[in-house]
Amino acid sequence: MTRQGRCCGALMISLAFAACDSGGAATDAGTGAAGTNGAAGTGGGSAGTGAAGSGASAGAAGSGNAGSSGAGGLAGGSAGAAGRGGAGGRGGSAGSAGGAGASAGRGGGGGATGGATGRGGAAGNATGGTSGQGGQGGSAGIAVPPGYKLVWSDEFDVDGAPNPANWKFEQGFQRNEEAQWYQADNARVLGGVLIIEARRERKANPNYQAGSSDWKTSRQYAEYTSTSMHTSGLHSWQFGRFEMRARIETRAGLWPAWWTLGVSGEWPSNGEIDIMEFYQGKILANVACGTSTRWTAKWDSVTKQVSTFPADWSTQFHVWRMDWNDTKIDLYVDDMLMNTTNLADMLNPNGQSPFRQAHYMLVNLAIGGINGGDPAATPFPSRYEVDYIRVFQPQ
Repeated sequence: MTRQGRCCGALMISLAFAACDSGGAATDAGTGAAGTNGAAGTGGGSAGTGAAGSGASAGAAGSGNAGSSGAGGLAGGSAGAAGRGGAGGRGGSAGSAGGAGASAGRGGGGGATGGATGRGGAAGNATGGTSGQGGQGGSAGIAVPPGYKLVWSDEFDVDGAPNPANWKFEQGFQRNEEAQWYQADNARVLGGVLIIEARRERKANPNYQAGSSDWKTSRQYAEYTSTSMHTSGLHSWQFGRFEMRARIETRAGLWPAWWTLGVSGEWPSNGEIDIMEFYQGKILANVACGTSTRWTAKWDSVTKQVSTFPADWSTQFHVWRMDWNDTKIDLYVDDMLMNTTNLADMLNPNGQSPFRQAHYMLVNLAIGGINGGDPAATPFPSRYEVDYIRVFQPQ
């Protein structure tokens, strides 16, 4: 995303301080078998009737059995639901009575039979306990790859502003001579999806200086607004599998990205990984490290024209993924390998790899600038919609 040598390095001044369907976890459900009954929560005074899971697109959601009677209030399991658009899943377990409640995370119990796991199906309430969402991004209801564990996720399930425990926001003009003014107001969560909305609207530049030669201060107004979110100072990770399910618009002037930066060092010597990037009709998968010239990167970049995809590609959600270990970085879209970078080939002038340190992530929608193209003929507002972002690491 950052393009030094062609821009001013503003990102490291401001930040180095350290891909619509119903928006569910599954894009295409398989032929799912009917879900099995959700287990009843033990205990509880009145027998509760487990609610059926949320609608599955293939296979019937299981119905939960009534809870058995005992001391306390209401028991009973909510059926494990299929996710939005996912196949019928196995029933989620109800919480045990009088205990800490259901430990299943978002989506209750298990995976789907014959299809992708969904988010639906909350665990049942138990008297004396609370019905829990299984920790931060609890793995129940999330398809965890074999050999991995879920270490962080944002499922964007709570309407309103993005979770401040996960995200910070950039403000104002930032990099690449882009046209937008970044502000938090252009991001919101609605219906299980993060929406970053770019708008054509005039915003006064409080840093304006008449006669300035600096692009950030020479502009009296910004003609567009958008959002750039990041996890710097909150969350960072070294190695693992990173996944994002999102939908991007691919019109002229738009420059959406999902990328990482190393927590230590000046750009580009801290390392940059562009897991998802689009501008001027192509998607990109990039890795960058430092060179002997300050603010000038060495790039390993692969591009693919959107015109080579089906005509409705930009109206669909897609899954971008990075597999990163101590020897290489693989970048994918919809399980298609875009780029493989060997870490031994991307070293800073001091011989060190910027990809053997923790990185934080950024999610942003830029407009125009040195790479984005001319947005003048593009209708606004424009949306970048994210269903989820997940980070897995080896067990």
